[in-house]
Amino acid sequence: MMAGMNTETCDAVELAVLREIVASRPDAAPPAGWEAVRCFEAEHGIVLPEPYRTFVAEVCDGLLVGPPYYGLLPLADIPDDWDTDGSERRLAEPFPLTTAWDAEGDGEALTEEETEALWEALHGHGSVLLGTDGCAMNWHLIVTGPQRGHVWLTDENGAVPFGTPPGSLMPGAPGFTGWVTHWAQGRPWFADTPGTDPEEAAELH
Repeated sequence: MMAGMNTETCDAVELAVLREIVASRPDAAPPAGWEAVRCFEAEHGIVLPEPYRTFVAEVCDGLLVGPPYYGLLPLADIPDDWDTDGSERRLAEPFPLTTAWDAEGDGEALTEEETEALWEALHGHGSVLLGTDGCAMNWHLIVTGPQRGHVWLTDENGAVPFGTPPGSLMPGAPGFTGWVTHWAQGRPWFADTPGTDPEEAAELH
């Protein structure tokens, strides 16, 4: 986890930033409430990272216009193009990565069985789904493991963390607030891309 990232206590400044972004968007869904959040956590044996936890409980539980491209999903939802109903996901199991993974290049060091197990863990372990940019490009908020609180993108090519240092594929401020703010400012997800169109980004990843 990046130094200075607080996932256990909701920072009032971060929450204020998120409230301001949501306040200007009429499509924002009402908050889920604390009872729904705690029931979700009890069902999955986890505690959601802050400030996402308080954001869902008190501010907003979904946005039709994003982020990402097809909207911020309500808590416990999965993208429409997800292969299953999501019941096999195990949020209490740690997310398997701490650095970006290129399925083609890095995958050469793994056996077929190891690669298959990693794919299953990437999609099923330790994260809630924030939404999709289409073409199986799915955004995850990590809830269990060393990357707790970070946002990751998975697609057919592998997995990449958002909020990495300058010069990397997706530089920006790490965490849920950094990710939402990045989107609200109209900035591209990927470094050196001309726009936020997901098809352009997919060609680079």
